[in-house]
Amino acid sequence: LVIYMGDNGFLFGEHGLIDKRHAYEASMRVPMLVHCPDMIPKGTKLNQVIANIDIAPTLLEAAGLETPEYMDGQSFLPLLRGEKTEWRDYLLYEYYWERNYPHTPTVHALRGDRFKYIHYYGLWDTDELYDMHNDPDEVKNLIDDPQYHTVVKEMNKRLFDILEETGGMQIPLNRDSEHQRNLRKISGSKEAKFHKKYMRNHNGIE
Repeated sequence: LVIYMGDNGFLFGEHGLIDKRHAYEASMRVPMLVHCPDMIPKGTKLNQVIANIDIAPTLLEAAGLETPEYMDGQSFLPLLRGEKTEWRDYLLYEYYWERNYPHTPTVHALRGDRFKYIHYYGLWDTDELYDMHNDPDEVKNLIDDPQYHTVVKEMNKRLFDILEETGGMQIPLNRDSEHQRNLRKISGSKEAKFHKKYMRNHNGIE
């Protein structure tokens, strides 16, 4: 069994951003090819959400060994064989703000087979919902679309359920390093204007 993988992606202008810490596909996706003629039918392609934490359990199962309880992933070897097996509905993505890289806030996201929900923490900004089937480039944010209100509500609840189940409700604090990059260039781009939905007068929302 040979598994060939690359590193995670890196934004070079997609969504007007740079870096690798965002929850967009161009940043979080990892290319992967699997080769094992004795186990896997030729041309097999998986549509389920596979994560790097699933690699070790898959190799262990292929070697006839059991996955230790402390490992979070699960073997996707049954999926490769074409067998029916229970699989995760969503994968949790987490990134915690670092002073050295202030342009990326603390973010939690759920990536499912169809929808991705992105939730920001400590940032006065809008959350995001994308239909990965119809919008794989994540261009249209559906977070305020009434048609997807139920999806947003359900994924928000599922996100915090997973965080509670995995002990993820605490925000870590790291020491400063010697190389801080938290200053703006005078000649750099100007700050964006607030969206009108965040503006209100003394009587309420505009």
